Amino acid sequence: MQKQNLFQAKENIAHFCLEGNEIVCRKNFIDRTFISLQYIFKKIETGEEMNSSGKVFRFTGASKYVLDPELAKIVNISIELEMPLLLKGEPGTGKTMLAHAIAEALHMPLIVLNVKSSMKLVDALYQYDTLTRLNDSRFGDSKRDVSNIEEYIKMGKIGRAFVSDARVVLLIDEIDKADTDFQDDMLDVLDQMSFDIVEIDKTIKAKHRPVVIITSNAKKDLSDPFLGRCNFHHIAFPTPDIMREIINVHFPQLDRDLTKSCIETFYRLREIPGIEKKPATRELINWIRALRYDPDFRPTRLAKGEVPYLGVLFKKSSDYVTAAQHLAKARW
Repeated sequence: MQKQNLFQAKENIAHFCLEGNEIVCRKNFIDRTFISLQYIFKKIETGEEMNSSGKVFRFTGASKYVLDPELAKIVNISIELEMPLLLKGEPGTGKTMLAHAIAEALHMPLIVLNVKSSMKLVDALYQYDTLTRLNDSRFGDSKRDVSNIEEYIKMGKIGRAFVSDARVVLLIDEIDKADTDFQDDMLDVLDQMSFDIVEIDKTIKAKHRPVVIITSNAKKDLSDPFLGRCNFHHIAFPTPDIMREIINVHFPQLDRDLTKSCIETFYRLREIPGIEKKPATRELINWIRALRYDPDFRPTRLAKGEVPYLGVLFKKSSDYVTAAQHLAKARW
């Protein structure tokens, strides 16, 4: 019955896409849906089971990562459809840590590409070490064959993900730092699962399609073609209830009253006017560590409006001064 329904859905989408034997111009979403349906249909035809059977990789969370249901759904459908997952959200919402959690839970190696503003796509694919080859040819004290250029080719992070013998999680962190050409060309490579090394006229094809997680802090807009080829999820900053779950995961033995006081103080600090870089989850966790390490700390100090170790929470000088001045004037 499921197979028959998929057949019918495939026919319905194909009929909807065609207008006078030509594809309708506004077809980006329809195309992606059609491709996704084809992929699922192929799995049914070949006898592979879906994620719900447990046979296919399924992410349900990790030891130090609190996963909400909607995020779990988009992660699993992205793995199933072999599409990159683009994550947006303010710093500290767990975008980068999600890739670590997926790698841990699915027992896959993690490869991290930290995008820089000056980075070229070829740097993420491979590097040709011309300087080492020149030195080897001049001094002749190397075991490498100078005439064999391939011995001087080193894989970049995307290249390493492609040649890995095991399927990996590939984290492309802060893609918004790169220019538009880098973004679009990178997705071309990820779509094709191959790239050329021009120096040796060789094509590298992926042994396994990696699980691709892409993060953005939304510092600049991403191109429409880029967005159209990814699944997307916005990770909102945790609510106090979710933050309590996160703290309980990291500090399972923490006193309940101290947990409550720390979380309430943390969210009040985030609301101080004029703060440029609000403290995030990482800062809260480190702040609680600092409080627990201090033998002289008493939770009652927080109730009086005293906040020790502001430097753990605020990393910019201007924010530190603003917070200190605010605390000096107010008592909660």
